[in-house]
Amino acid sequence: RLGYDGEEEASAFLVGKGWQIVAHRFRIGRNEIDLVIRRGSLVAFVEVKTRGGSGFGAGREAIGWKKRQAIGRVAEVWRQRYGRPADIYRFDVIEIVRQRGQAVRIEYITDAWRLSPR
Repeated sequence: RLGYDGEEEASAFLVGKGWQIVAHRFRIGRNEIDLVIRRGSLVAFVEVKTRGGSGFGAGREAIGWKKRQAIGRVAEVWRQRYGRPADIYRFDVIEIVRQRGQAVRIEYITDAWRLSPR
């Protein structure tokens, strides 16, 4: 539930910044991308990490090499199915911290990583 609520908060945040949500939980097999967003020809594949506090570290720290590769494979399928010739792609992260008695903190990290070409 915490993760789903975080994705909803991230969606509202991004729409408020002028992004269009084009996919939520786009899944291929066991792997998924939390959000695919578009603004003009820029498409971002967004991983949302929601925490109930800071005890387990920053959300971005949980996105290791294997997770990035899995997201990249799903992003490639999305690009092949729905991408446009002029599109530019990137990978973003949104960290959401929801601590009891405090305001929700959202940190948006654009172009958080790049996949190296094979």
